Amino acid sequence: MGNAGHAPDPRFSVAPMMDWTDTWCRRFHRLLTRRALLYTEMVHANAVIHGDRDRLLGFSPVEHPIALQLGGSDPATLAQAARIAADHGYDEINLNVGCPSDRVQSGAFGACLMAQPGLVAECVAAMQQSVDVPVTVKHRIGIDDQDSEADLHAFVERVAAAGCRHFVVHARKAWLQGLSPKDNRDVPPLDYQRVYRLKAEFPDLTIVLNGGLDDVGAARAHLQHVDGVMFGRLAYHQPWSLSVVDRLYFGGGDDPTREEVLEGILGIAEGMRRDGVPLARLTRHILGLFHGEPGARQWRRILTEEAHHPDAGPALIERAAQACLPRAA
Repeated sequence: MGNAGHAPDPRFSVAPMMDWTDTWCRRFHRLLTRRALLYTEMVHANAVIHGDRDRLLGFSPVEHPIALQLGGSDPATLAQAARIAADHGYDEINLNVGCPSDRVQSGAFGACLMAQPGLVAECVAAMQQSVDVPVTVKHRIGIDDQDSEADLHAFVERVAAAGCRHFVVHARKAWLQGLSPKDNRDVPPLDYQRVYRLKAEFPDLTIVLNGGLDDVGAARAHLQHVDGVMFGRLAYHQPWSLSVVDRLYFGGGDDPTREEVLEGILGIAEGMRRDGVPLARLTRHILGLFHGEPGARQWRRILTEEAHHPDAGPALIERAAQACLPRAA
C-alpha cells in the first residue's frame, strides 16, 4: 500500500510516555493545543493483535492528529498491527527504536534494535506495505559502544532506503548495559548538534529533535536546524506550557485561557461520569495545570485526596479550581 498518507505537521509533538499519554491525557492536552501531534504510549504489536483493541487503541476524534507508537521486531507482526491501527484511524504509525528498558530488550525491541538496522528496515518496509499512513521511527543517537556519528548516519540511511521519511531522534545515546531506564533519560549527555548534522546530511528527510527540551518558546530556535521538536516530561508536569504552542509553532490565534481549559476539563469529566469512568484517570493528568500559580498546592491536594472517591465528578474539579480561579466555579 505504501507510505502515501498525508503526514501530520512535524513542528511540535508530545512524546509517547509509558503509563502517561493515555486517551485522557491527550484529550486534556487537546484543550491546550489543537495542532500539536499527540502520541500514544508504546503498545507492543502482539498486544494490538491479541489484546483488547478498544482499550489499547481507542481514542476520541478530538485527539487528531494522533500517532500510535508500536513496539516489536517481527516485520509480519508489526505489519499486521500497523494495519489494525490504521483501520482504527491513526494518522501515523511510529516504531519504537529508542526505549532502553530491560523488559523491552528481553523482547528484542526498543533501543537494542539500533544494532540491527537491516531488521529495522525490514520492519518499516513491511509496515509501509500494509498501510497508507506514514510510518516513522523514533530512536536514539547511539547505543553502548555503537555510538559514532558514522553509526547513526548508517542506521538512518539504511532505514530511509526502506522508505521511512520521518525520524524522531532522542539526542542521547542509550546505555543498554549498566544504566536503568530512568538514568538513560538523564545521564547520557545531550548532543543536539549531532541531530543538526544528521538533518544536514539528509536534508530530504524529516528530522524531529527530542530529549531534554524544557522551554516551549526557546525550543523554536531548533527549527532553524531540524523540522520539529518533541516535548516529553514538560508537557506532563507543566501542561500549561502547551497553551502557547499553536501561536508560536503554527501561527494560530489567541492562546486559550485557563478558564476556557477548565471548562473543557469539566466537559471531559462530565462525559466520564456519564460513562462510569473513574475521575482519577483524568485528574492525575491535570495536577500540573496551575504549576507555579497561587493556589496550585490546594488544587493538587484536593484532586489527589478526593478524586478516587467513587462519586467524584465535575463538582470536585470545580471546587479545586476555586483555590486558583475564584470566579471559575
